[in-house]
Amino acid sequence: MNISVIDWAIIIAFFVISMLIGILTSKTAGKSAKEFFLSGRNMPWWLLGVSMVATTFSADTPNLVTDIVRKDGVSGNWVWWAFLLTGMLTVFVYAKLWRRSEVTTDLEFYEIRYGGKPAAFLRAFRALYLGVFFNVVIMATVLLAAIKIFGTMMGLSPFTTLLLVSVVTVIYSSLGGLRGVLLTDFFQFFIAIVGSFGAAIYIVGLPEIGTLDNLLAHPNVSDKLNLIPDFSDWNLLIPLFIMPIAIQWWATWYPGAEPGGGGYIAQRMLSAKDEKNAIGATLLFNVAHYALRPWPWIIIALASLIVFPQVSDLQAAFPHIPTDKLGNDLAYSAMLTYLPTGLIGIVMASLIAAVMSTISTHLNWGSSYVVNDFYMRFIKKDASDKELVMIGRVSTVGLMVLAAFLALALSNALEAFNILLQIGAGTGLIFILRWFWWRINSYTEISAMVISFVVAVYFESIHDKLGFLPIPAEMGYLKLLLGVTITTITWIFVTLFTKPEKDEVLLAFYRKVKPASFGWQKLLDRYPEEQREVGQLPMEIGLMLIGSFMVYAALFAAGFWIYGNILAGTIASIIAATGAVLVFRGWKKMK
Repeated sequence: MNISVIDWAIIIAFFVISMLIGILTSKTAGKSAKEFFLSGRNMPWWLLGVSMVATTFSADTPNLVTDIVRKDGVSGNWVWWAFLLTGMLTVFVYAKLWRRSEVTTDLEFYEIRYGGKPAAFLRAFRALYLGVFFNVVIMATVLLAAIKIFGTMMGLSPFTTLLLVSVVTVIYSSLGGLRGVLLTDFFQFFIAIVGSFGAAIYIVGLPEIGTLDNLLAHPNVSDKLNLIPDFSDWNLLIPLFIMPIAIQWWATWYPGAEPGGGGYIAQRMLSAKDEKNAIGATLLFNVAHYALRPWPWIIIALASLIVFPQVSDLQAAFPHIPTDKLGNDLAYSAMLTYLPTGLIGIVMASLIAAVMSTISTHLNWGSSYVVNDFYMRFIKKDASDKELVMIGRVSTVGLMVLAAFLALALSNALEAFNILLQIGAGTGLIFILRWFWWRINSYTEISAMVISFVVAVYFESIHDKLGFLPIPAEMGYLKLLLGVTITTITWIFVTLFTKPEKDEVLLAFYRKVKPASFGWQKLLDRYPEEQREVGQLPMEIGLMLIGSFMVYAALFAAGFWIYGNILAGTIASIIAATGAVLVFRGWKKMK
C-alpha cells in the first residue's frame, strides 16, 4: 500500500499533538497521586463521556465486529450489544453511588464495604490480578489488532508496530496522568469518528461494490443483514441472542462492561465533579458506544465479504502476514488498503488513535491499582506524593512492556474476548447486589473469583484431556452457562454459611453511600435510630429499561435507514426520540 507524503504528515502531526498534550499536562499531573489518577475530581461529564467512548473504540473492536459479521451476520453483534443493559444500569443506579463513595479506585471499595484481613486480601490480590494480569491481556488484544492493521496496510513487522505505538503512548500516559489521557482521548475521538465514517462511505463506492444497494443485494451479504437472529434457528438464536440478553450482561465481568460499574468506567465516575456529572458521563458513553459507532464497522465488514469472501482470499492478497495472524478479523484492515491519499492518512491516524486511547486508559487504570491498592496500601503507607507519581510512571512502562510481549503470542481477538468472558462468568451478580444486600461479605467475592477462574481453566485446558466428550464450538455457550451456574451456586452457599461483616463496617458504608434501604432492613432493624434511605430504585430501574429501549431503537433506526426500510426506520426513530424525552425528564427528577 502506497502512503503519500500528505498521509505521513497527517500521521506525524497526530503523534506530535498527542505527545504535546502529555507534556503540557505533566506538571499538573505530577502534583499528587489523586491528580495523576483522578484529575483532582473536577472533570465535566462531556469530557469523561467522550473519553469512555474513545477508550472503548480500540483498534481491536472493528476487527472483532468484522470477525462476528463475517461469521454470524449483523445479528451476531448481540454478544456485545447486550452489555448495553449493564451500562444503563450503571448510568441510573450505580454512577451516583460510586461518586458518593469517594474512593480513589474501585478496589479501595473493598475496604469500605468489607472489613478485616479478607477485605485487605481482596484489594491486594485484585490489584495485581486485574491491574496486571487482566489488564495486560486486554492491552495485548488491542496491540494484536495494531499488528494486523499496520502489517496489512503498511507492511510493518509486529516488532516495529509495537515499538511505534508503545513509545508515544507511554510518553503521554506517564507524563500527563489521567488529565493527559482525557484530553488526548477527546482529540483522538473526533479523528476516530471521521476516519471510520469516511472509510465506510468511500468503500461502498468502490468499483467492486458500486452502491449501497448493490452491497446489500449481493448474495454474499444478503443473508447477513438480520438485526436479530432467526428465531427458527436455535443453533444461532441461543448463543447469539438468548444467552447474551438473558444471562451474559448481568452474570459476567468484562472490562468496560462491568455489572455495577468498575474498572476504568468507575475511574471516570470517581473523577467527575459531582453525581450529576458522573451520570451524564456514563449516559453519553452508552449512547455513543452502542448507537453511534457500530454501523461504519458493520458496513466495511459486509463489503469485505464481496472483496475477500474467504480467509484464503486474504492470505493470497497479503502473503507477508504470518499464518497465525490470519483470520476473518483481518478483513477490516484489508479493506482499508483501498482508501485514497489523504483519507488513508486520516484513517491511519484514527486507527492509531483507537489503539493509543485504549492503551493509555488501561495503563493509567492499571497503574492506579498498582500504586493505590498495592504499593501505598501494603508496601509503603507513608509514601510521598512525589514517590507515588514516580511509581505510577514506572508501572506504566512495565505494563506496556508486558502487554507488548503477550501481543506477539496472541492470534485472535474474539478468542481472547471469549476467554475473558468465561473467567468472569458468575461474578457479575455480586457486583450488582453488594451495594443493596447487607449479607454479601468478602468471602462471597473471594469464592466467586476463585471458582470462576477454576471453571474457566477446566473448560479451556482440562475437560477434553480427561477424555470427556468435547463441547462443540457451536455450543460453546454451554461453557458460559455452566460457569455462571456453578459459580453463582457456590458464592450464594458461601454467603449464607459464613459470618456477615461487622455491623460497624456495614453501617459506615451505608451512611457514606446511602443506597436504597430495602436490602439492608435486617441490619437496620437492629438500629431503629438509623435513618432509612428510601431511595428511588424503582424509578432508576425504569429509566434503565427506557434508556436501553431508546439506544436499541436508535441502533435499529440507523440500520433500517441504511437498509432502505423507511417505515421501520421512521418507527424506530420515533421510539428513540420518545425514549430520549422520557430519560431526560426522569434524569431531572433523580436525587
